[in-house]
Parts: sequence; C-alpha cells; structure tokens
Amino acid sequence: MNYTQLVEVMRRLALEAGDKIMEIYNSDDFEVKVKSDASPVTEADEAADALISAGLRAAFPDVALVTEEQADSHDLEAMTFLIVDPLDGTKEFINRRGDFTVNIALVEDGIPTRGVVYAPARDRMFFTNATGKSLEEVGPFSPDTIGETKAIQVSDPDNGALMVVASKSHRDQATDDYINKYAVKDMKSAGSSLKFCLVATGEADIYPRVGRTMEWDTAAGHAVLNGAGGQVVRFDDHSPLAYGKAGFANPFFIAYAPGVDLKEA
Repeated sequence: MNYTQLVEVMRRLALEAGDKIMEIYNSDDFEVKVKSDASPVTEADEAADALISAGLRAAFPDVALVTEEQADSHDLEAMTFLIVDPLDGTKEFINRRGDFTVNIALVEDGIPTRGVVYAPARDRMFFTNATGKSLEEVGPFSPDTIGETKAIQVSDPDNGALMVVASKSHRDQATDDYINKYAVKDMKSAGSSLKFCLVATGEADIYPRVGRTMEWDTAAGHAVLNGAGGQVVRFDDHSPLAYGKAGFANPFFIAYAPGVDLKEA
C-alpha cells in the first residue's frame, strides 16, 4: 500500500463528500428514509457514499471496500480493507446540529492504521499521515493541497479530574453509571466520530460507548486516536477493539488516553 497516495486520496474524497453533504444540509429540505434496521438515511448519505466509493475503487481497485450504505459489500474475507461511513451522525445532520462527519479508514490485520475524519459543518479535519501519525489540519481546506497542520497528541490525564466525552444522541443510564465510577472534572457531549478526535487532541481523556456501533462508525476515529497515542478497548475485558468481525458489529468499547486508570465494567 502506498500510504502517501492513500492519505491524499482519502483526504480529497472526504472534502469532496463534505461539500456535497453541505449542499444538501443547507438546502430548504431533504429526503429522509428509514433503513431495514430502523436507522435513518438521507440523500446526503447516499450521495457521499457514491462519491467516496467511486474514488476509492478507482485509486485502489485491488483493495476490498466496505461502506455503510452498500449492504452487498458486507461479506468480507480480506485482512486489509477500506471502510467508509460517508455520513456518521445522520441524526445530527437531520436535526441540523452540525456534529456529523465523513469517515474513511484503512484496516490492516484487524487494526485501523490510517484514517480521515472530516466534520464539514465544524470546519475540523483530522487525519493520519503516511507514517500513521495524526494531524489536525487548519482550514480553509483545498482538495488538492494539504494546508497548515498541527500534530495532535492525547492528554496526560489527571485521574482525579478527568475530562469525559459522551454521545449526544445515544446517552443512557448505563453510560452514566459507568462514567460515575470516575472522578470527573467536566463532561462534553459530541456527535459522531468527533468523540474519538476530542480524545486524540487532548480535549477529552476518555470516551466510553455503552451502545451499538458498527465498524464503519468507529474505524476512522479509531485510526486518528491510535495515531495520537490513544487506545480503544472492549468494554467487557479491556482487550483491543478489533476489526473485520462477522457482521461488522462492535461490542461496547472505551476510547481513552493511556494514562486513564480504567475501571471495570
């Protein structure tokens, strides 16, 4: 895999998909449908998926591709694959709350090693470079040229005063019960894969997810967090969260800066 080319292509496609998403987001109205699993999907999801899929297949025809919106791609035997959530945070998009992201990642041997997370309504762009280190790019963003970037790194957390980030749309009692095991200084709510990025930049120390997610929801954010020195582990036994699972469903997990003293579930 040519990682330099991969990063350039993933970043460009994320920006182009973000432009398409924002066109629809800023329109007077857009169509919302319900998928077979009862989750919503919009024309923005579908347009972004088509754009990203075409771009990745053209650039990397020999690499398997998994996307949320193409159910027929979900029978996978490859150890290396690209995985895409073209619009993570559809509920945030529908409610025009802004916390939605474009997510593209490369998984190798069960580990997300490269990824891009772009939040077009927030003007925030996070990605791993060719060596796997994570950066935040400061806009304005050009599809063809990477602009000013800064390296990002997880926090050195104070276990007596932790910063916690939790889901905006999927907060529940089980999540609160787990968070209450910690000494919390402050709490943030965020939508989509931005929660991983807030841990990656040190804006939060820990993100517990006690709820359903799929691999395409988490892979890009996981890659960004890995590249910033963070970790993502299963909620039940604290083993690394792995990818390429049958059906692509994730167990509950915890994303965190390694200095956090993890509590048992």
